[in-house]
Amino acid sequence: MSYRVTIEPTGDQIDVEEGQTILDAALRQGVWLPFACGHGTCATCKIQVLEGDVDVGEASSFALMDMERDEGKILACCAIPESDMVVEADIDVDDDFAGYPVEDYQAEVVKIMDLSPTIKGVHFKLDREMSFQAGQYINLLIPGVEGTRAFSIANNPSLANELELHVRLVEGGAGTGWIHQEMKVGDKLTVSGPYGQFFVRKSDGGGAIFIAGGSGLSSPQSMILDLLVSEDPRPMYLFQGARNLGELYNRSLFEQLDQQHDNFHYIPVLSAPEADDDWQGLTGYVHDAANQYFDGKLRGNKAYLCGPPPMIDAAITTLMQGRVFERDIHMEKFVTAADGAGDGERSALFKRI
Repeated sequence: MSYRVTIEPTGDQIDVEEGQTILDAALRQGVWLPFACGHGTCATCKIQVLEGDVDVGEASSFALMDMERDEGKILACCAIPESDMVVEADIDVDDDFAGYPVEDYQAEVVKIMDLSPTIKGVHFKLDREMSFQAGQYINLLIPGVEGTRAFSIANNPSLANELELHVRLVEGGAGTGWIHQEMKVGDKLTVSGPYGQFFVRKSDGGGAIFIAGGSGLSSPQSMILDLLVSEDPRPMYLFQGARNLGELYNRSLFEQLDQQHDNFHYIPVLSAPEADDDWQGLTGYVHDAANQYFDGKLRGNKAYLCGPPPMIDAAITTLMQGRVFERDIHMEKFVTAADGAGDGERSALFKRI
């Protein structure tokens, strides 16, 4: 049995199978609804029921208060229809968003690399091609681990039957622990995707500033490769932050791209270089390096930020001081259980500014 859900104000209609959430059905049918955590704790996917019956599911009482439930509000990531419905959502989809439907894929591990002491590069071959926009992410189902884990795609979308992920080991993390310690070539896992609204706004002019920290390099790497392969002429600047030289991975790749393309500029920054690093480059925080590079005049650029919450927050402040405002800042913020996402390791939260 399935139910028909009409989404206002767009008028989109989706068919929701018995036991399926509204959000899952929408994404799998190419209909975008705003969301972040996907498990009922952040309230990003809050929508209003206009007609019909629904089971609100396991929505957190903090994300969906009793008063809101009485008013007919639900969280699309938890809500399961019990009849045909009409709902109203706050939908603001960017014109550059392709809206590829979410699907499930079988992924075989074909290569595992040590990118840094704490980050592994994992390469998969998919059972069929996945259409995605550079900057989006997938959910990975890991054996013996409850739920899924979210990882950004690092490869160029033109390699549609491949996936490259950059996985940082999270202390005590069941998912990343399995990937770092137990995963082997030949393993087959289920992935779903693509997800997210972190992508290059190709219709906009001006330069593109990418600020990445740690394994947050994955999305900017995909974006930059996509732009360069398509011969996009816009100026591009990658500011890659790492603690020390050992953590500054894929440096040779971006130095090579810098030499090959006049419109691409690579600026690596170490916050705490070690004595034997013999580092001659920039030191300090990556957002400060971007500010210094542009002499505080950042206006006229789009900014794409990817990394841990403290880096993202500091970069936003710097960008706004340099006259780059909300409409021109796009981000992918990684929040794990250690950052307060909840009890146990969960999928990263991907929040827009």
